[in-house]
Amino acid sequence: MPPPPALAILWDMDGVIVDSGEFHYKAYVTVLAKRGAKLDHDYYYGHLFGRRNWDILRDVLGDLPDDEIRAIAEDKERTFRELVRGKISALPGAKELLQRAHEAGLKQSIVSSTPRENIEMIVKSLGVRDWLDAIVGEEDSERGKPDPQPFTTAADRLRVAYECCVVIEDAPEGIEAGKGGGMKTIGVATTRTVERLMETGADLVVSSLTDERVWGFIRG
Repeated sequence: MPPPPALAILWDMDGVIVDSGEFHYKAYVTVLAKRGAKLDHDYYYGHLFGRRNWDILRDVLGDLPDDEIRAIAEDKERTFRELVRGKISALPGAKELLQRAHEAGLKQSIVSSTPRENIEMIVKSLGVRDWLDAIVGEEDSERGKPDPQPFTTAADRLRVAYECCVVIEDAPEGIEAGKGGGMKTIGVATTRTVERLMETGADLVVSSLTDERVWGFIRG
């Protein structure tokens, strides 16, 4: 029996819709420097990018009290918004695919480890907010990727069966989360290599969302 048709796209944001990684990295460097800590660029992209603030800060700073981690995370996000405001643009093919899916009647949600305030600022600045039916940010699920909960939360809000959702991700942890939720997965090699994403078992791996195989996979 063929798989059911896709009814929804669940988008990661950072590294999929926008190239915001360096802004996040610089924000972390800034706030960690206030506390005498450093964050290696390669380590960040190799092990931390795409994870929640909570996980990243615990990894770098150790087992600090919850209130202190929360305050540092808020400082980091304020810094990120200051750095990114007016300077963000969509990655190749992302905005076109968002519009194409909207016009085809597919439901769409952002599913990101970043706070909702960041997501809203970015999607509004790109002019794509009206094409989105839901937003799931850091505050909307108890557990972050690679746990499936952020994606299943989005699917539940869209009222779409998990097997009818396509997850678009740039991170192995995100692909693992989508697969764990019983969803189809597309890996985009923007922040990781094609070879690394192939290792995740993603259903399709492409170098860019301009690749027509993406739409063909979504439409079945």
